[in-house]
Amino acid sequence: MPRIRGGSIEEHHEMVWAGLAAAMRELLLERDYDSITMGHIAARTGLARNTLYNYARDKAALVQELTRRAARPAVERVAAIAGQSAEPAAARLREIVEVVLAASTDLALHLMFRPGSGQPVADLPVGPDNPFHLIVVEVEQVVRDGVERGEFREVGDVRLVVELLSGAMRAGAERIGREPAAFADTVRAAREIILAALVRQPDQL
Repeated sequence: MPRIRGGSIEEHHEMVWAGLAAAMRELLLERDYDSITMGHIAARTGLARNTLYNYARDKAALVQELTRRAARPAVERVAAIAGQSAEPAAARLREIVEVVLAASTDLALHLMFRPGSGQPVADLPVGPDNPFHLIVVEVEQVVRDGVERGEFREVGDVRLVVELLSGAMRAGAERIGREPAAFADTVRAAREIILAALVRQPDQL
């Protein structure tokens, strides 16, 4: 029976997942995603390959779970910001933009996309278990708040507008991935684009 790390089974599993995330980050710095195998991951983590398959049936499933776990702090932070209903909607969106783009610097989240292609390596589940879906839901509510208060113009289909604006965030995350030093400028540009699409102009007041 494998030796248990930590003081409980739950703690043991969390430690193994932390090790898997660290191993994937290291491997991505050394080689292309497609060349990484479950054997590489097991060896880097110090797990027997059979033990690794207890955590994920294949590399795609491993990516899904690592992505979900890596996104958890950002999801919680976005939810907290979105819930500050006393704050102006624009101020909340500005903060959310920075949180999401900062999260995109984590290599564990880069696992969801093949470098340069923009295509998912593995599909995350649809609905509440998808961390990106959870962030979008919070942003939609902030936009609705802004529209109801008159901060934002009437946008019609809020879900569609947020989906389109998420393209700017996606492009920003890819830019930061290619050029980490551009983080501050990218956050600034993303904020300008998103708020320009939502905030009422003087002739709309």
